[in-house]
Amino acid sequence: MSNRILMLIENASFPRDNRVRPEAYTLKSAGYDVTVICPVGQDKARYELVNGVHVYRYPAPPEGEGLFGFIVEYSFAMLWTFVLSLYVWTRHGFDVIHSHNPPDLFVFLALFYKLFGKKYIFDHHDLTPEVYQAKTPLGGNAIVHRVLIEAEKLSCRVADHVIATNESYKKLEIERSGIPESKVTVVRNAPDSSHLQQVAPDPELRQKASSILCYIGEMAYQDGIDYLLRAFNHLRYKLNREDFYCVLLGTGSELDKLKELATELQLNDHVWFYGWANGPELSLVLSSSDICVDPDPSNPFNDRSTMVKMTEYMALGKPIVAFDLPEHRFTAQGAAIYVKDNNEFEFAQAIERLMDSPELRNQMGMLGRERIETKLSWKQSSANLLDVYSIVLPLSAQLEHKPQPDLTAS
Repeated sequence: MSNRILMLIENASFPRDNRVRPEAYTLKSAGYDVTVICPVGQDKARYELVNGVHVYRYPAPPEGEGLFGFIVEYSFAMLWTFVLSLYVWTRHGFDVIHSHNPPDLFVFLALFYKLFGKKYIFDHHDLTPEVYQAKTPLGGNAIVHRVLIEAEKLSCRVADHVIATNESYKKLEIERSGIPESKVTVVRNAPDSSHLQQVAPDPELRQKASSILCYIGEMAYQDGIDYLLRAFNHLRYKLNREDFYCVLLGTGSELDKLKELATELQLNDHVWFYGWANGPELSLVLSSSDICVDPDPSNPFNDRSTMVKMTEYMALGKPIVAFDLPEHRFTAQGAAIYVKDNNEFEFAQAIERLMDSPELRNQMGMLGRERIETKLSWKQSSANLLDVYSIVLPLSAQLEHKPQPDLTAS
């Protein structure tokens, strides 16, 4: 029976990736044989069996800076991925390649394996052309941007099925790549309930200030942490508030610059660059927080993207301050205060409003948790994922798919 899946990742390791992990575990629980190829991360083992998922890791590629840097990074990653895919083909076999972007270059491996009858699923995490523009001063090189668009279009057209993270992505895939709506299924990002649980607050952290804030996520150019730090500067020196402390969980290419900016803005007594956290550490910091923030600024990428951190905040019943992005509003609805026009001072004012309103914080937190439990849990998303595989591998529909909980493994 055709039920062997090869997942490909380049920009994160497994099981760290918060989207790939529940997808792989859901498919494994449903009876599929799942193998993942990815770079090494905190998990250094070159091969590992993780909750029944075979994981093959290659040396982390050098992180690209500029056009030449990106060519080196992706060439290195694609070569390693291809070599390991040949090994997996001979050792385990696979019937479908399930690639997670960025980059959108796995399509060229898929084209090779399609010669041998393999199926291809394109899991569209990020809008790579828009990410490139958001990360690059003045929008970057027009030729590079066009190449990225063509790679995305090729990925969508070659794929037997496309997985979109939300309706905004689905609409763009249909319009930009010219593929039929029937070829796209939305599998929304959802919080990982096995790695994220309400626990008793950390008393040491609670003593830092009367209001504890939290940010989760990457710290790259497009993630807006500089906006957040400037908002904190307004909160401290224009609104004269000293009673706040923010834990920033994550790493990224801008981390060193952000630490310098925090020092320049005289915020070192109010922010803590914690580093990456998952599982118990993540649960502890979130459970200890009063307010969560998402400073992703409005741009063509962020406006269309669903941020996993928003759902994680909501899952633990935390009120949110965020810039007013279309997908933020769809995800959080009444669980967030939305600040228009990337306005940093108004962001600070919204934080202050929640700092002084415990009843409002509780009300917003309950709305967010209810929305996750009833509309946006992984239980809903996993059903859509399994539908995709029933389409791409019709024989797999005969598998005895087990009812899916929020997550199928820890």
